[in-house]
Amino acid sequence: MSNKEQRMNSIVTKEKRYNNLKLLFSFTEFCVGLIFLIIILKSGYTINLEAFIRSSISNDYGVLIIFIGIIGLFEGLILFPLSFISEFLLEHHFKLSNQSFFKWILEKSKGLLVSIPLMLFLLVIFYFLLRTFPEMWWLVLGTVMIFFSIILSKLAPILIFPLFFKFSKLDEPELTENINVLCKKVGMNLDGVFKFDLSKNTKKGNAAFTGIGKTKRIILGDTLLENLTNNEIIAVLAHELGHFKLKHIWKGMTLGVISTYLGLFLVSVIYSKYYTSFGPSPWSVAALPLMGLILTLYGVIVSPVTNILSRFHERQADDYAVKLCGNAKDLITGLDKLSEQNLSDKDPHPIIEFLFYSHPSTGKRILRLQQKTI
Repeated sequence: MSNKEQRMNSIVTKEKRYNNLKLLFSFTEFCVGLIFLIIILKSGYTINLEAFIRSSISNDYGVLIIFIGIIGLFEGLILFPLSFISEFLLEHHFKLSNQSFFKWILEKSKGLLVSIPLMLFLLVIFYFLLRTFPEMWWLVLGTVMIFFSIILSKLAPILIFPLFFKFSKLDEPELTENINVLCKKVGMNLDGVFKFDLSKNTKKGNAAFTGIGKTKRIILGDTLLENLTNNEIIAVLAHELGHFKLKHIWKGMTLGVISTYLGLFLVSVIYSKYYTSFGPSPWSVAALPLMGLILTLYGVIVSPVTNILSRFHERQADDYAVKLCGNAKDLITGLDKLSEQNLSDKDPHPIIEFLFYSHPSTGKRILRLQQKTI
């Protein structure tokens, strides 16, 4: 076996080990979280906790916030070791992370400081709707969540993302001009093309379209800019523009809306039959983790279905990128480099790909693109 073949086999083995371990810890974390919910519900812990809090606080919303805070703290402490192994130790073991332990904790803390107020805001709205519309809360809540998601998508690029990364206008005139020309071809108006310091956390490469309306922008990680040629970056972005031109974003949002309403409706139906085991009214705080359990199981069922549509859209976007760029070569080499840089598993087990992959595996995408060049 040649040195090149040995190196390739070593890389493939490394990719497999990395992805298998990530999947193992992710699945374990999911199972532990699910078991935690089942235990606190079956043991009567939620009932006792609500009674304990109400012995000191009479306001229902105060009880709700303290109850969720205690449950969230316990679950967070239980899951922290798995998160530490998956997000910190494994990333360092496979030489993908640039974070010290202190920086990792800092980033986690910033994430909590941003997400907790948003979650509490939605939680209070949900509880108000549950009390005000005990029969139709799910319909009103679904509408609120959709509008909230739209507003968050619009504000995130200018208010939230800069809390985690430094953004600056891309200082490569030729690449910027080529990107703008590409966007004009498909009728996309941009707020700008930005570079961000992804390397402060990881060696992985990434790029994305973010925002909606006037905040729509392209963001390119510095790690991606260092690893890919300009033509390869253009090809990868052409794939993303395919999603825009083929209206995959709106189709995905439509599916998300349907899935949200359906999930909340099913929760309301099941919840209405079992909440009396935890309290006299639908808004008994002790019963609320039951909703979390039902939604979690619903997500397990729906996720593979949405992934099927997502993978179909990804194949369409690949085809569009080839058409827009006039060749498949740059997209093939770009995908190959990104796969190696991110230690992606190019050939996962078909069942794993079906259940968990929102994109076709890189190996399948490259093979399909190569056949288009024949």
